[in-house]
Amino acid sequence: MTDSWAAFGADLHIEPVGAGLRSGLMNALRDAVRTGRLAPGTRLPSSRTLAADLGIARNTVADAYAELVAEGWLTARQGSGTRVARRATAAVTRGARSRPVRRRPTHNLMPGSPDVSSFPRAEWLKAARRALTSAPDAAFGYDDPRGRAELRGVLADYLARARGVYADPERIVICSGFVHGLSLMGKVLRRHRVRATAVESYGLDIHRDLLAEAGLRTPRLPVDGLGARTGELADAPGVGAVLLTPAHQFPTGVPLHPDRRAAAVDWARSSGGLILEDDYDGEFRYDRQPVGALQGLDPDRVVHMGTASKSLAPGLRLGWMVLPDALVEGVCDVRGGPEWMSGTPDQLTLAEFIGSGAYDRHVRAMRLRYRRRRDQLVEALAERAPDVRVSGIAAGLHAVLELPEGTEQSVVQAATWQGLALEPLSRFRHPDAPPGRDGLVIGYGTPSESGWAGALDALCRVLP
Repeated sequence: MTDSWAAFGADLHIEPVGAGLRSGLMNALRDAVRTGRLAPGTRLPSSRTLAADLGIARNTVADAYAELVAEGWLTARQGSGTRVARRATAAVTRGARSRPVRRRPTHNLMPGSPDVSSFPRAEWLKAARRALTSAPDAAFGYDDPRGRAELRGVLADYLARARGVYADPERIVICSGFVHGLSLMGKVLRRHRVRATAVESYGLDIHRDLLAEAGLRTPRLPVDGLGARTGELADAPGVGAVLLTPAHQFPTGVPLHPDRRAAAVDWARSSGGLILEDDYDGEFRYDRQPVGALQGLDPDRVVHMGTASKSLAPGLRLGWMVLPDALVEGVCDVRGGPEWMSGTPDQLTLAEFIGSGAYDRHVRAMRLRYRRRRDQLVEALAERAPDVRVSGIAAGLHAVLELPEGTEQSVVQAATWQGLALEPLSRFRHPDAPPGRDGLVIGYGTPSESGWAGALDALCRVLP
C-alpha cells in the first residue's frame, strides 16, 4: 500500500504563524495550548504525521516539538508519544510573547450554587427507600402533567407554612427547575398576547434570553437600595408581565420594600398584568424571619416559582410553579407530553423528604452553616480589606462587595491568576442599564466546608 496522508495518525488542525517554518509552528502550538484548544494531556500527532499534513520536513516538526518540550509546553516519553503538558500555567517562552494559561480554579466563589458537598445523602437515601417501597405501580407510568400528587400535596403544606404562599395542590405544577419553569411561562405569555416582560436591571442574562427566545421584549426595571422600582411599571409601555426576585434581589441582595411590593400587585390588578416571582433562596434569611412570598398578596396575579436547587442541590432538577387557576391548563399544554415530566422517583423522594421533616432539618442546619460563613466573610473583610464595603448579607448564599471606583476588572483579573473563580457585579447588569458601581458578587455558599477557609483567604489576597 502506498503512503497517504489519509492513512497517518491523529489529525491536528494547526496553521504555522510568523516568519520561519519552525518558529511559526511553535507559535501556533503555543497558541493552541494557551487558549485551551489543545487540552492538557492531549496526544499530538507524530512528527512524521504532522510533517506530512503540513507539507514540511519531518526534522522541522521534530525540532519544534523538542524545543516546546524543553520550554515545558509539551512532554515526550517513550511509548507515550508527545503530549500537551499537564500543568496549571504555561512556562515563559524564549523569543516570543506569551501569557499564562488560565488555570482551572482552585477556589470557587461563584454565586448561584449551594455547598453541594453537604447534600444529605443518608437522609435522602432513607427517604428514597421509603418512597419507592410504598409507591403504587401506577406511579411509574405516565401521570398527571402537573406532577405527582404526593409531591404537590406536601409542597402546598410546606409553602403555606414556610413561605406564606396560597398553594392549593391543584395549582402546583412540578418542573425541572426555575429555568424550565420560566421557559414554560414565556410560551404561555406569548399565547396570551403579551409582548414585553419587564426584568430587574440587575439579574441573570439566561433569564432575559429565555424570555427573548419566547418572542418577548425584556425592558429593564431600575433597582436601587429598596429593590426594583415597581412604581415605574405603570408607565412602562406594552409591559404585560414582570419578573421579580422580591425576597432577596439577585444579585444586589436587597429585599423588595413593602411599598414596592404593594405597587407591583396594584399594577398587576389594574393592568391585568402578571408577576413572575423568583423565590430562589427564600428559606435562607439570617437576621429575622424570612420575608414572606409576594404571591400571598394576590394568588391570582402572581406566579410563585421555587426550586430545590439552593436548598438541596441543582443536580436534582426539581422545581415548582404555584399558578393562578387560569394558567394551570395552559402551562400543562405548552410543556408537551408526559415525556417532559420530571422523574417520578425523585418526585416521590422529595415528597417523602419534605413530609418526614428531613427537609426542614436540613434547611435549618444549612442556614446556621451559611450564616457562620457570612459572619466570617464580614470579619475577614473588616480586618484585611477595610476599604471594601459588603452589602446584601441579610439573606441568601451570596454577598456584594463594593470596590473602589475603577478597580473591578483589575480585581477580577488578579483573582483569575490566583485560581479564584468569582463574578463582577457588572456581569449581571442589564445591557440597557447605565454604568453602575464597581463590585463583586461572592457566593459564600458555594465552597465545600473544607474549602471555605482557603477560598476566603484567596479572596482577601486579591482585594484592594
